Amino acid sequence: MTSDSAGRTSSNLEPMLRATDVAKRYGGVRALRGVDFEIRAGEVHGLVGENGAGKSTLIKVLAGAETPDTGTVTVDGKTLRLGDTQASLAAGISTVYQEPHLFGELTVAENIFVGRELTTRGRVRWAEQREQVAQLLEQIGLDPNLARRNVADLPVGEQQLISIAKAFATEVKILILDEPSAILADRDIDTLFEVVRRMRASGVGVIYISHRLDELGQITDRITVMRDGSVVTTRPTHELNPRKIAELMVGHELERLSVERKTVSEEVVLDIHGLAAGKSMKDVSLQLRKGEILGVYGLIGSGTSDLARAMFGIVPSTAGEIKVNGTTAVLRSPADAAAAGFAMVPGNRKSEGVFLNKSLAFNISASHLRYFSKAGLAFDAKRERATTLELMKKLRVKAPAPETRIGALSGGNQQKVVMARQLVESPSVLILEEPTQGVDVGAKDEIHRLVLELAAEGTSSVVISTDLEEIRTLSDRIIVLHQGRVGHEFPGDTSTAALLAAASGATDVDADADRAIPAPRITEGES
Repeated sequence: MTSDSAGRTSSNLEPMLRATDVAKRYGGVRALRGVDFEIRAGEVHGLVGENGAGKSTLIKVLAGAETPDTGTVTVDGKTLRLGDTQASLAAGISTVYQEPHLFGELTVAENIFVGRELTTRGRVRWAEQREQVAQLLEQIGLDPNLARRNVADLPVGEQQLISIAKAFATEVKILILDEPSAILADRDIDTLFEVVRRMRASGVGVIYISHRLDELGQITDRITVMRDGSVVTTRPTHELNPRKIAELMVGHELERLSVERKTVSEEVVLDIHGLAAGKSMKDVSLQLRKGEILGVYGLIGSGTSDLARAMFGIVPSTAGEIKVNGTTAVLRSPADAAAAGFAMVPGNRKSEGVFLNKSLAFNISASHLRYFSKAGLAFDAKRERATTLELMKKLRVKAPAPETRIGALSGGNQQKVVMARQLVESPSVLILEEPTQGVDVGAKDEIHRLVLELAAEGTSSVVISTDLEEIRTLSDRIIVLHQGRVGHEFPGDTSTAALLAAASGATDVDADADRAIPAPRITEGES
């Protein structure tokens, strides 16, 4: 065994996987430009870059989902047949994507053995499968009793860990984790890290892709930074910090940005009392003032998601009252919520936020057909285009024209278009659920800046996020949900330790304990 200067061990300094001169072009776009990349056995290797930098294309090549135009990949010195997913799997390369790919109606044991069941004369040996899966789960630090549970009954954090266990159940040599923490709360991230460390100790090479730059110092041994389809650098993790990584990603020094915060008005625009809805939310009361950003934090299952959906009429409330600008709102549908002055940016952009094959203009006008109609009849395409151009400028959307297909944009620009749609009719309350999930550091800061600027203009926002630094960066006040109820209310600069303690059910929480100055927000600077 050898160790690096950070004290981490690697069983072999020779690469287990080596990609050489890998290039890929999609029409006129060069996604990869002669990329060299390697990973060693028993190493956690961070792979970072802005959306569009080439990370996804590279891992698709390694997984056999894409055929490169040029280049070679070797595993343990043997040349890999490219463009063949079965060849990659046979070589020991397994990929776990951001959204768990599991069958909800099957048990954990059935999911892990699906397609390779243990049989005798055509009969599945169910008990033996459950026993093997229980041993596997215990081996990587998970509850062995999960083997009997249906996947649909598990919170999304445990589902993600089960996806990793499924990969580990095969003869995996190289595990690719694509944004594994994006959908996890902080407590689940700690469990994820422990699982990854156990896999590293067993000799598995882990490629760890993340937009959460602060995670990389906790879990990786080396980091490769990509930009514009090329590798900028590969360095030991101890030589880098989040700010330096961000600068390497964007190609220049990052400027500190401050947005002037105005004093929050005393005018109450949203008053919720005793609200219950969905499976988790039992009794939530809160107030939101004009121009205020209210952060809502809680662990998975605490009721945060039900709160967002109840406010936007997606799930019906079973108790309580919602008032907007002093008037009771009856929210039976999103249309009711929009009429009452609500707008919502959903947490899952891909499945709930965008029409990928449609234009920016279509995506912005889709929820506002009456607004863009002349006398309620003919659709006003000129007004749609003008509004789209205005919002593209306001939100700094990087796209050639309103007619551009939104699926051609980066994740950050797609998210800004989703936000633009919500601003068309100037809502009283903007609900933001995981507003920067799956976007790169530059886009994240731009979205944060936009939310702060909207607050300065008088827009009131409820920000629901599992990213503690995001909550602390944006919020004037923070409420923490625990078991479906408001456990605590804090000022916006409350320490992460206090927020985590409150989310975990602690009753005696000191908001000033270990209070830290929020990390400086970074941006690419004014353009």
